[in-house]
Amino acid sequence: MKDLSKYRNIGIFAHVDAGKTTTTERILKLTGKIHKIGEVHDGAATTDFMEQEQERGITIQSAATTCFWKDHQLNIIDTPGHVDFTIEVYRSLKVLDGGVGVFCGSGGVEPQSETNWRYANESKVARIIFVNKLDRLGADFYRVVKQIKNVLAAKPLVMVLPIGTEAEFAGVVDLLERKAYVWDDSGDPAKFEVQDVPEDMKELVEKYRNELVETAVEQDDEVLEAYLEGNEPDIATIKHCIRLGTINLTFFPTFCGSAFKNKGVQQILNAVVDYLPNPMEVPPQAEIDLEGNPTGEFAKADPEGPVRALAFKIMDDRFGALTFLRIYSGTLNKGDTLVNTFTGKNERIGRMVLMHANDRAMLDTAQAGDIIAAVGLKAVRTGHTLADVKNPATLEPMVFPEPVISVALTPRDKANGEKLGVALGKMVAEDPSFCVEIDRESGETIIKGMGELHLDIKVDILRRTHGVEADVGKPQVAYRETITRVCEDVYTHKKQTGGSGQFAKIEYTIEPAEPGEGFIFESKVTGGSVPKEFIPSVEKGFKSLLEKGPLCGFPVLDLKVTLTDGGFHAVDSSQMAFEAAARAAYRQSMPKAGPQLLEPIMKVDVFVPSDNVGDVIGDLNRRRGMIKSQEPGVTNVQVKADVPLGEMFGYIGDLRSATSGRGQFTMEFSHYAPVPRQILEKVKEEVAERESNKKKKK
Repeated sequence: MKDLSKYRNIGIFAHVDAGKTTTTERILKLTGKIHKIGEVHDGAATTDFMEQEQERGITIQSAATTCFWKDHQLNIIDTPGHVDFTIEVYRSLKVLDGGVGVFCGSGGVEPQSETNWRYANESKVARIIFVNKLDRLGADFYRVVKQIKNVLAAKPLVMVLPIGTEAEFAGVVDLLERKAYVWDDSGDPAKFEVQDVPEDMKELVEKYRNELVETAVEQDDEVLEAYLEGNEPDIATIKHCIRLGTINLTFFPTFCGSAFKNKGVQQILNAVVDYLPNPMEVPPQAEIDLEGNPTGEFAKADPEGPVRALAFKIMDDRFGALTFLRIYSGTLNKGDTLVNTFTGKNERIGRMVLMHANDRAMLDTAQAGDIIAAVGLKAVRTGHTLADVKNPATLEPMVFPEPVISVALTPRDKANGEKLGVALGKMVAEDPSFCVEIDRESGETIIKGMGELHLDIKVDILRRTHGVEADVGKPQVAYRETITRVCEDVYTHKKQTGGSGQFAKIEYTIEPAEPGEGFIFESKVTGGSVPKEFIPSVEKGFKSLLEKGPLCGFPVLDLKVTLTDGGFHAVDSSQMAFEAAARAAYRQSMPKAGPQLLEPIMKVDVFVPSDNVGDVIGDLNRRRGMIKSQEPGVTNVQVKADVPLGEMFGYIGDLRSATSGRGQFTMEFSHYAPVPRQILEKVKEEVAERESNKKKKK
């Protein structure tokens, strides 16, 4: 039986280009997992093994690897930083016990850092902070620490101070030990000297060390009492207090260095072992029943308990489908049969592997705390629970955001058409934020995702990995509709055929619901004017048409329907008649209720050189953007704005032109808002044109 106290399941997450993957490479080198360091900019990083990742120098999917440090097993997941692939961060954080948040020493707290930090807060993941790239121009450790306090509302616990900065960055001072670690310029992480604290830093070191000790001892009443009486605790006791505070999310131990120059990475590994929780120290996962209600039971990290494993990622590679599992409870052996509590079907565990990026090592057994991959599971999807057949239970599933952008795909020929369906099926299983639907009228395949880059990568994967050639249509915005007025109405459905007829009468109110409430149905019928058995049919009838709004045929958001009265016929009334009445009532009343078209508004963060701020703001205003703030940084200005998604297509090209290639931006979905009249007319014309083209194709 493995010792769970020696396990650390951690994720490395950050804003795009803050150095997550480079940090992971250095960790793998230091732990002896790899012998040659691969660089992201050369396309040779271990965990960036997809062609698209190597070409673009960004991480697209999270990669898992296992290594060892000081007799501890570290299961590490390197996650993407680009906002279009946030889903990978979210689902990784869901199954991890701890994390390393990497921040750029010059960029500081960037937009995606905020999103990832929010996800980590929601998942209650203990974290340590690594301020990276201190060798870069404009790097300032103290400014980033201040930003972490102000922007993330987090409490950084400074553990080391940098010696020098920018080109002069040489090493770090460990505040607990009062020792300086200075690396040479050979680039070998193992070549460092332990020295005394530089004279010019002694005062600063004592100031920060006192703050560190005072904050740490607050975690243990006995230690605090002794400290207040003038007895400073030893280093082991302080570390124990820091561990308590880190696991309780009271504060976040903060380190610094330069992963690229191999400086300061040992301190991160030591901190992972010293301060981040093992699987037994995190709150156990709550179990729910098949209706989604809590059972009051928990999946405790016990190898002797019933098996509970959460599938958090599906990956298709040359050996077949891989299902990544986090085992929360119990022990899993090769050949075991488990039940998928979502489908109710049994799944046999044929082969289990321990992953190192896209290499693997075979396993015969795995236990609570392990992160493994199972080969050949048929019907398991992201968020499904695999459980003991004799003692089943479901773990809390994952919730994924709705896609905001879609494009139409048309295969080049029949052979590509046959391959397209199979390829898309595999891709949807791998990425829950990627959706596919077939337009019933035109037969077109519509793919939906989180942004232009997201869909661009998917089309690239289709072409290269699956060999599917397809023509891609213009990006389409995921508009929605809602209503603005209350409408009280009545509808009577009468149909007389040769035999028994159909009769249903309903009196109802249609009104706007609160934003985010979705569809609400309520019955206030008294006295049996509509028999109870027919009321669900009325709800079903209204619900069945919500996908097609009255204005342009887009799905309807936030609608409340109240059934107030009605009438029935003893012979001619039926469930079918009341359902038909509700559908006709929807068509009759929705146009009277002030229908309104809504468009997705994106939260846009633009990093722009200070010389070009005026041009960029002018361009955002032309795109109907609402400027929220401008925050000057060391080398650039961060402009925050809310901009309609429909105006952001092709923005990266315009931004690069305006800033001579130096501007960057990220965007993520914020909310839906009503469209102006001229945009409504334009959308109506586009919808009419599409409908006309569909009829021609028929």
